[in-house]
Amino acid sequence: MTLVLFLPTHSASWRWLRIADGAIARRGEGLPTSEDEEIEPPIVITPADSVTLHWAELPDRSIAQSVTAARLLVAEASAAPIAELHVAVGREDGHEERPIGVVSVAQMQAWLALLAANGVDPAGLIPAPMLLPRPESGYVRADLGGETVVRGPTSGFADEPGLTELITGGTAPLALGRDEIETAIVAAIAAPALDLRQGPFARRLRRAIDWGLVRRLGWLVAAILVVSLLISLVQILKYNLAAESVERQADLLARQGLPHGETVNNADRQLDARLAGLRGAGAGFGQTTAAVFAAVKSVPGAEVRAIAFDPNGALRVTASTENEGQITDLQNRIHAYGFVVQLSPVAASAGRFTAVLTVTPR
Repeated sequence: MTLVLFLPTHSASWRWLRIADGAIARRGEGLPTSEDEEIEPPIVITPADSVTLHWAELPDRSIAQSVTAARLLVAEASAAPIAELHVAVGREDGHEERPIGVVSVAQMQAWLALLAANGVDPAGLIPAPMLLPRPESGYVRADLGGETVVRGPTSGFADEPGLTELITGGTAPLALGRDEIETAIVAAIAAPALDLRQGPFARRLRRAIDWGLVRRLGWLVAAILVVSLLISLVQILKYNLAAESVERQADLLARQGLPHGETVNNADRQLDARLAGLRGAGAGFGQTTAAVFAAVKSVPGAEVRAIAFDPNGALRVTASTENEGQITDLQNRIHAYGFVVQLSPVAASAGRFTAVLTVTPR
């Protein structure tokens, strides 16, 4: 069921029709009472004398292009500034000319404010002449209860003595009967050829929240979080298993490097201890001794008379040279290999000079 609401005119107050099953089921004056209110917003009919109608061939690529072209045409035909006018474009099936509705912006604002004050947010605003059928030729006239309107193939206006004859060229419009008017109104409301609620005055739809969709999205988000958590847990488990495998392999290698039968408590520490025992503390016996003998070899006439390696990694070398300066040369050569050398007092005996060098890692 569709509610059709007529705006008040100079000679009539509010009127309404209710359309059901393709026919006008009820009608009345004033605003519908609360028991007559419908869930769907009503279609509102605007007075004919407040809207100027034109017809023209316009581009049909988009509504924006059509309105732009229509505004250019209206600007040439209207005395009012185009910025103060609201222009709407419609479409009549099977006809190249498209209807153009022109109304002042102030009038549109006043209508919508009046409707809002009465709790009405109309689904559309249709000029009264657009309720009449488009004649193939000539003109038709209809009394809509509070206003008489005239419609031609490319015109529509309020019936006024003197003005009507001027527009029709003296041709008398054909008066429509009651049944013809009601049939035309039902057809026009079912498929409006022109709706003024366009552009800045278009109806803003309030979208209802689809709680079913919200719940489905919530479950989807929860599922994604659970799957992400499971993936993280599986990765952590894989890393732990891999780490345990590496530890087992290291333990097996450590057991192979330790003496047979030794109890393994901490493989790394026990291997370090064994390595220190094998090569000695500090830089180890082998590396330290190699550096000392390399230094001795590079000093002519130098020789080693005694050598001792203590558990702390210090190597004590008793060296003999041909002169006292060579002792210092020997110290510097060992120092150059990256060791710290402490020199004891030099002793002279039988033409040789002897000193004890204590060599430790730097």
